[in-house]
Amino acid sequence: MSAQNRMSQVSGHMSATGKAGLTEKRPDDIVVTTALRTAITKGGKGGFKDTPAADLLHGAFTGLIQRSGIDPSFVEDIAVGCVLAPGGGATEYRAAALAAGFPESTAVKSLNRQCSSGLSACVDIANAIRSGMIEIGVGAGVESMSTQYGPGAVTEFSELLENHETAAECKVPMGMLSEQMAKDRNVARKDQDKFAAESYRKAGEAQKQGLFDQEIMPMKVKWTDPKTDEEKEITVARDDGVREVTEESLGKIKPAFAKNGSIHAGNASQISDGAAAVLLMKRSTAERLGQKIMGKYVAASVVGVPPLLMGIGPWKAIPVALEKAGVSKDDVDIYEINEAFASQCLWCANELGLPLEKINPKGGAIAFGHPLGCTGARQVSTLLYELKRTNKQIGVTSMCVGTGMGMAAVWVAE
Repeated sequence: MSAQNRMSQVSGHMSATGKAGLTEKRPDDIVVTTALRTAITKGGKGGFKDTPAADLLHGAFTGLIQRSGIDPSFVEDIAVGCVLAPGGGATEYRAAALAAGFPESTAVKSLNRQCSSGLSACVDIANAIRSGMIEIGVGAGVESMSTQYGPGAVTEFSELLENHETAAECKVPMGMLSEQMAKDRNVARKDQDKFAAESYRKAGEAQKQGLFDQEIMPMKVKWTDPKTDEEKEITVARDDGVREVTEESLGKIKPAFAKNGSIHAGNASQISDGAAAVLLMKRSTAERLGQKIMGKYVAASVVGVPPLLMGIGPWKAIPVALEKAGVSKDDVDIYEINEAFASQCLWCANELGLPLEKINPKGGAIAFGHPLGCTGARQVSTLLYELKRTNKQIGVTSMCVGTGMGMAAVWVAE
């Protein structure tokens, strides 16, 4: 069944009873009691340019323990999504957990499903709780693109893989993939620039109103001034990629990946640094421990799409997640869809028939950045705080995934 047909079926047959059932509270619900993130800063020049990924993660972990008041010894497992760290960060992230105050009994793993790594980490923990493997866990994500991003991020393929047409397409750079998708799906540059300008506008207004403050845990870090080489200690508490941008100013930027292309630095996600963490447990556990419940995890999907069209991932993943949750696209109040590129996010929204006003109401990765492994976990805090602020309930987080995949999850705020 195609994504369009699946979305139509979900929209037509599951709305009324599905929504009522979704918002019902049950003892075995997998709930979020704390979700937070660091600020997101510009790769190579922002507030975290000199901060290793493990140190960013340490900040998110210490903030999570402090804000939740959880006894760290109750946390049995931690999953950390990361894309670029050598060895997946497995050693460093275990060390970060110990340094943050989690005891030796708390297990840690790292995982990499490209841009959905942070969401994959949260879902892995939720499923471990649901299966009875653990009782309490943390799903997290982190990326220091300042220290790890570069040509080495794309692995050299063996002759075996290079000689297989579709396999070889998995290593095509993201920018070129986005150009291919925009061309294949006829997404005009003007429309992309308009979408990007709106992302900047929404993020700027949200930042001025302090709407990110609740989800951001300020961090003190060492930072070397590039002009004077002086090392300073600074507190990073705001996303530093947010700036005033207009559709007209974006229209003047040269294409980045093709002479007559439509993708450029202003309508694509920013290279960034940041970390996020989400504390999960069953509702009955949260009530027993006196943990305040922010919302609950309901269902998730992960799907594959052609590698050269990786940006269409949310178009295929969102209907599957909604079907698993038993609700329609119209039941969803807010969609947090990662803005890897304006072209892919806009196309997915239009193809699924999603109102743009429901998508990324506080802006997205175009405006404040996309630390690859962090984003999926970051979206959870952004979504749940915004649902609560606006007295809404049902939300979806989703993203396209490198090499041709998509992922989505359904959440309910309380």
